[in-house]
Amino acid sequence: QVNFVVCQLFALLTAFGFRLYLHPSKTSPFVRHVVATLLGFYFALFCFGWYALHFLVQSGLTYGIMILTGVEHMHKYCLVVALGYLSFCQITRVYVFDYGMYSADFTGPMMVITQKITSLTFEIHDGKRMPSLLEYFSYNCNFMGILAGPTCSYNDYIAFIEGTPCRRHRDQQTNGKANGRHKQADPSPNIEVVRKLATCFFSLMVFLSVCKVFPVERNIDDDFIATTPFYAQVVYLYLSMLTTRPKYYFVWTLADAINNAAGFGFNGYTSDGSPRWDLISNLRITDIEFATSFKMFLDNWNIQTAHWLKRVCYERCPYNPTAATFILSAMWHGAYPGYYLTFLTGIVVTLAARAMRHNVRPHFLGSPSHKLVYDVITWAGTQIAICYTVVPFVLLSVGPSMKFYSLHTLN
Repeated sequence: QVNFVVCQLFALLTAFGFRLYLHPSKTSPFVRHVVATLLGFYFALFCFGWYALHFLVQSGLTYGIMILTGVEHMHKYCLVVALGYLSFCQITRVYVFDYGMYSADFTGPMMVITQKITSLTFEIHDGKRMPSLLEYFSYNCNFMGILAGPTCSYNDYIAFIEGTPCRRHRDQQTNGKANGRHKQADPSPNIEVVRKLATCFFSLMVFLSVCKVFPVERNIDDDFIATTPFYAQVVYLYLSMLTTRPKYYFVWTLADAINNAAGFGFNGYTSDGSPRWDLISNLRITDIEFATSFKMFLDNWNIQTAHWLKRVCYERCPYNPTAATFILSAMWHGAYPGYYLTFLTGIVVTLAARAMRHNVRPHFLGSPSHKLVYDVITWAGTQIAICYTVVPFVLLSVGPSMKFYSLHTLN
């Protein structure tokens, strides 16, 4: 974990240098690809040792499949091989080496690489060009995203390396003006990086301060259940799960800041002319904490993974896409039984939330006061539903998870 944080901070400093000294206006895409890839391999070796070779094996196997198979079927084969190899590594790490331990978890980067491999092959299947070997490894293993992602579109990454703005930004960059100021073609990310680093610092301080005050395991402690009123148990459940989120806020926001510092993540301009740096952002903290529906929470949590699941599964699965998407997400997350309990519960909660919203919400839209009452109730209901769903994800094992469900279902 220390190696991870040190590498990410070093990657942040390197990203500033990458943008300043290897800017597309100063060097070729080939050099940018080579430097980004070699630095990525170095960081991976520093953090995970020779386990980092799995990143090369997984990427190499799937690139061979892309070459040997036709466009019509490569996306299916690569999904099976990439996900299968990831699952093999996750199972051996959990059940052979260190069950329940997150130290030296080399499968974390492989999860992101799996997303990138499958996203790319689906894009090629849909008509995009085949990348060169260097472009492929640069996309999968660049130093900005090798440790914590986030996943991004291959086209967006190549546009960043080559210095060519994406089509959706080109009109803004060449024609737009806002508040009398000409919009720069290459806006500086420095202010946004500082803002995200401040968010990282605050999230880290909150996590270190309160994570041990509200341990999740207390939700299944017999003495706690026996001596605590039900309403206090619900409040504690909310607080215990709330305090687990800042570590994700820290990791994902830092990863976003690293990409932004390198110049990657520009997403056009706001209505007042301010640059947006949220192209590959992975979360919106305010929308998560004040979500008034299960869908709103999921849409703002681990955003790039949600986009990946939508592209490769939900939009393409002909039968029950909601269930298929949750099952794929469980397989991708790992081998702990708690993951499967969480995502199987998520299927039921999602379908119930849809039905509730469809049938109940129209009755509260008649006046602002009624809408406010609805929002307050649905916020509380959403937060408790999320907590109830995610506890097994934190507890990991079947026994504690089923004990939690039995205790709180009986209550």
